[in-house]
Amino acid sequence: MVAILKEPYPQIRLMREEDLEQVAAIEMQGYEYPWTLAIFRDCLRAGYQCWVLAHSVEIIGYGILTVAAGEAHVLNVCVAVAEQGGGHGTRLMQRLIDLARWHCAQRIFLEVRPSNTHAIKLYDQLGFNEIGKRPNYYPAKRGREDALVMAMELLPPE
Repeated sequence: MVAILKEPYPQIRLMREEDLEQVAAIEMQGYEYPWTLAIFRDCLRAGYQCWVLAHSVEIIGYGILTVAAGEAHVLNVCVAVAEQGGGHGTRLMQRLIDLARWHCAQRIFLEVRPSNTHAIKLYDQLGFNEIGKRPNYYPAKRGREDALVMAMELLPPE
């Protein structure tokens, strides 16, 4: 008898080209208007901070961050529907925040749909504040949906 041991806790690691199909599948499950595989490939090739949360070869979440001119921008974060509620989104966001600090960003921004109340609650808990709105930012069933713009100042450690 052979026992296959599953990692006790998913690991965060850099996204690789071979992860893209799983990442795109999670995106399609998680969002009504998902990014395409090509968008993820472009982010990876552009050198953005692309990270996955994985049990061995099974991807269960991902996060993408870009940093430039002292500012960081969370472009996309998603956890597989079956894995939500286990703190994985918090872990991914904390990694992106840590990376923004490591790159000496002074603040970090993100956009979120007002209808995505779970994400807004997470961002609030992490220290993000709503700073504005982008009208008609997201596609929606009945036209377009605004985006809430949230930001967090990345103060140096005391």
